Amino acid sequence: MFIHLGENTVVTDREIIGIFDMDTSTVNKATRDYLALAEKNGRVKYVNYELPKSFVVTDGTVYVSPVNTATLYKRAK
Repeated sequence: MFIHLGENTVVTDREIIGIFDMDTSTVNKATRDYLALAEKNGRVKYVNYELPKSFVVTDGTVYVSPVNTATLYKRAK
């Protein structure tokens, strides 16, 4: 199944490792460090440059999305 992350970005549900809320998960320093390292290594892709509400971790990429986690979860079901 394909999941639409916003704009023209679509991933398969098999690729997804986790879907995380940007507001609640970035409170933790480990998460901020992970995102900073992924950004440094060129693994972060922004779906668009609107206010990010979630990030989706896949096998090789971290997608930053303006779609909230509840909507992404519903799309995955």
